[in-house]
Amino acid sequence: MSRIAAILTDWFEDSEHTQPVEAFEKAGHTVVTVGLEAGKTVTGKKSGTEVKIHQAVADTSAEGFDALLIPGGFSPDKLRVDEKAVAFVRAFMDSNKPVFVICHAPQLLITADVLRGRTLTGYTSIIQDIKNAGANFVDREVVVDGNLVSSRNPGDLPAFINACFKLLES
Repeated sequence: MSRIAAILTDWFEDSEHTQPVEAFEKAGHTVVTVGLEAGKTVTGKKSGTEVKIHQAVADTSAEGFDALLIPGGFSPDKLRVDEKAVAFVRAFMDSNKPVFVICHAPQLLITADVLRGRTLTGYTSIIQDIKNAGANFVDREVVVDGNLVSSRNPGDLPAFINACFKLLES
């Protein structure tokens, strides 16, 4: 089974974290929450879901994981100002490990400068940002481009989770 890092901080989109994590864990995968400070509890923006950070990104390497989940909400925008978080995400993309992004999560990939030439989707308000990063934006519920799975919003979660599983199984 895979070991999956889920990177987030306060104001993540609750369902974009809880639903994939629940599905991954139910299937026997291990999910480790990575954030800015180990032991800190972060809170979702809509439902106030509380999630404890298992490992600080500064002390964590992509080498210990098989895949990366980046939930949306305001969390990716807050994480993109942290150099260690950006480097962590870049390491997954550079090593061609599966990366699962939904909603505003591509913001972190934009800052990591890893989207040039890629095809993906994301939340409506970041379409131009995705294009400006050199990527091809498509408006579909899920897009798979190599190691990258992307979706637009919480309404796409069933298709997103299904595509994530297909990539994990390949």
